[in-house]
Amino acid sequence: MAEFTTILDGFEVMMRLGIHPHEVAPQRVVVSVEMTVMYPGPLGEDAIEEVLDYDFVRTGIRALAAERPFALQETLCEAIAGLCLADERVRRVKVRTVKADVYPDARVGCEIVRTR
Repeated sequence: MAEFTTILDGFEVMMRLGIHPHEVAPQRVVVSVEMTVMYPGPLGEDAIEEVLDYDFVRTGIRALAAERPFALQETLCEAIAGLCLADERVRRVKVRTVKADVYPDARVGCEIVRTR
């Protein structure tokens, strides 16, 4: 078996996220994802078909952001984790979301870890 960590870090997306009246408009959310991916053995070829293509995570997050508003970062993290775990090779996923512009002096976020 071969284990890799595939990372999507600092992905910024504009989305509706929050419970406060001023959060009705889309705001900047920064998403980072780490996936522990298992393969049956060492990689044989230098080809994308051999590994998990992380484009599906980026595209999936963008789709989630466009589909509906989220009240809670925890709910958004769960949705992203579910997206990642849909690929059976993913054994563990850590998702972090950060609302980057809520406060002038701090960023607020949430992080979860899900395993199979």
